[in-house]
Amino acid sequence: MEKATEFCLIVEGNYFTVEEAKHALHDPFIEEFVEQTGRFRIQNFDDIQAVSGIPLGELEIAEIDECVFEISCRTSPQILNRRKADLLAETLRRQAMFDEINVEPLE
Repeated sequence: MEKATEFCLIVEGNYFTVEEAKHALHDPFIEEFVEQTGRFRIQNFDDIQAVSGIPLGELEIAEIDECVFEISCRTSPQILNRRKADLLAETLRRQAMFDEINVEPLE
């Protein structure tokens, strides 16, 4: 049985820390959730779907260079396959929180 190839997003943005980039990733999803439900609690991260089958709480972000970050599900049981990675990239492009967004195989 062949293991599914996992992907990640490599994003660039004018964020100086991982925390700033994490807020840029989370904020549009949280705002939409609040608009729909009227409230937000930290435990809602698993209720907010970044893309179908991938809750916001499963996404990780790590700095790989100055202002360059990797978004993945590296330590999650969820797999960010090519289709889900492409959908997430498109969603992030619409939100315009990052300057560059590329999908790459997870190494």
